[in-house]
Amino acid sequence: MFIAYGLLCLLTNHMQEEFDRYGLSKFRFLTGLLELLGGLGLLLGHYYYLPLFLFSALGLAILMLLGVLVRFKVKDPFYLSLPAFILLVLNLYFLYIKGI
Repeated sequence: MFIAYGLLCLLTNHMQEEFDRYGLSKFRFLTGLLELLGGLGLLLGHYYYLPLFLFSALGLAILMLLGVLVRFKVKDPFYLSLPAFILLVLNLYFLYIKGI
């Protein structure tokens, strides 16, 4: 999910419009890059290097928390925050089961 969403964030006009709507257009590239790198970190870290997995899961959890907070700030309905919330919980679960 994070690799795909990171690429969409970096490459599509739709995501530019979304970040404009949030008032965060200057953070679109950074967000996309962090999601792409975090997704790759989860994938590679799971198979090769646990600290990379844990660092990526923590970073993505923080990013998703910020995403949920932004959705609340712009008064989006809860169902629009649900994907970010689910991914936040999933990354926290990854941290829990891997030993943090």
